[in-house]
Amino acid sequence: MSFIIGVDEAGRGPLAGPVAVGIVAVEDGYDFSVFPGLNDSKKLSEKKREIIFSVLQEEMKKGSVRAVVQLVGARMIDRGGIAPAIRNAVATGVRKLLVEPTAGKVFLDGSLKAPEEYEQETVIGGDGTVPAIMLASVVAKVTRDRLMVKLAFEYPAYGFEIHKGYGTKAHYEALRAHGPCELHRTTFLHL
Repeated sequence: MSFIIGVDEAGRGPLAGPVAVGIVAVEDGYDFSVFPGLNDSKKLSEKKREIIFSVLQEEMKKGSVRAVVQLVGARMIDRGGIAPAIRNAVATGVRKLLVEPTAGKVFLDGSLKAPEEYEQETVIGGDGTVPAIMLASVVAKVTRDRLMVKLAFEYPAYGFEIHKGYGTKAHYEALRAHGPCELHRTTFLHL
């Protein structure tokens, strides 16, 4: 049996919060049409992403899809840089879902790479063309957005529930008024 693994990340650019790497695994030949309107998470409304995420949870209960999201927080990003943080998260997630490297192929978006022992293909714009990567994109985005909404209750001064940590005007105003909190990536701040 051969598996298809899709990998994408969300949250590479925000000033605060983790980067999220979504990894999904399906059997080769899996029918992605069960996910209504599946596309790159950036091209879907929040409501559509949530619908796809709900379907994913049902598919996971059936055992037809496996998925993980690896989160890397601000401290690790500041310590080693965003690219190594993402690379480590990809490696950890891929190894969780495809323990035996010869049991499938990994499809990754953009500039992402899996550990070299895996058969892999990096697809520029894959989050809009390869269904497994599209689904990984949605998993990463929904998981990260939900976390940022939760964290907004702990850090109400910043408006994370609205901008999810991205560098909006309101976020910069909050930073000037309150300074950074522990969720902020200090290496990303230009105040």
